[in-house]
Amino acid sequence: MTAVDKYQRLECDGLWRSDATAQLREVVVGLRDATLLLADPRSGMALTHWSLPAVERINPGVMPALFTAGRLEDGDPAETLEVTDPDMIAALDMVRVTLVRRRPRPGRLRGVVVAAVLTAILCFSVLWLPGAMIRHTASVLPPATRVLIGKMAMQDMARVAGSPCGTALGRRASAALALGLSSLGVVEIVVVRDGVDTALALPGGLIVVSRKLVEGTEDPEVLAGYIVAETLRAEVADPMIPILGHAGLMATFGLLTTGELSAGAVELLAESLLKTPPAPLEADRLIDRFRRVNLSPLAYARTIAPEDAAALIEADPFKGQSPATLLADNDWVSLQGICAN
Repeated sequence: MTAVDKYQRLECDGLWRSDATAQLREVVVGLRDATLLLADPRSGMALTHWSLPAVERINPGVMPALFTAGRLEDGDPAETLEVTDPDMIAALDMVRVTLVRRRPRPGRLRGVVVAAVLTAILCFSVLWLPGAMIRHTASVLPPATRVLIGKMAMQDMARVAGSPCGTALGRRASAALALGLSSLGVVEIVVVRDGVDTALALPGGLIVVSRKLVEGTEDPEVLAGYIVAETLRAEVADPMIPILGHAGLMATFGLLTTGELSAGAVELLAESLLKTPPAPLEADRLIDRFRRVNLSPLAYARTIAPEDAAALIEADPFKGQSPATLLADNDWVSLQGICAN
């Protein structure tokens, strides 16, 4: 069952018929560790569960794929489910093939067959379910919970990066810069003394920035550029996923069911986050984000690797002249002094 691990999506839309005379009904189809869950798309209420070993495809090679979980005495399907999502179809077919290979064969002891099936289910649960649950949990968390977990990660990071810098004028300036970049999802900018090389995105729109990046550049557009790049990385790879991976399956399940994550779940998280190298970004997508905030990427491009900077400079829609000022001069001076105390 471990081959199913490559399928990323857990859910898709489908059309369910409860019996031969019923009307087709739109449902959300969810692949679980031992069952196929059919739920109402509006209320989220479960309508029925199909045991994965009982799922059978009625029309191999034909689209839309038609599945059933049992047949009547005359051989007709009791319930049917139409699915068009290719990943879900492939996953169900693979689950079916895996389980069929473990069906009893003449002459085999029943205990051997039961052990094989249990092993398959255990592999499915251990190897595929944790990653799938983490991705699903991250995708359904409300913004307030994401902000709270981002703050928890920031608190653990203080062990390595030190307490966040916080002069009154500096905090006001960082809030002004965050407001100017809020269209990209930035909620708060925190400047730290050590640990972070440039900038790092945490869940909830929290951007952690190195003191060196603030104090060591004369142009606020350099700082803004690194923050813009981090917002794109957070969009490409949700920063919540490595945090939940560190917290573990039980903590993630508790978060999914109760909406709360214990403080102990993020202990010693900072080391792994700070050691992870930043993922490369597509120049076209990065240019689009600079365009959205009327910011030229030129100042930022001059501080990164030449092979990465060339594409940004060539595609700069503003030719080095930003149409808008994200931060006033006096605010920039205040921000550069945020770690003075």
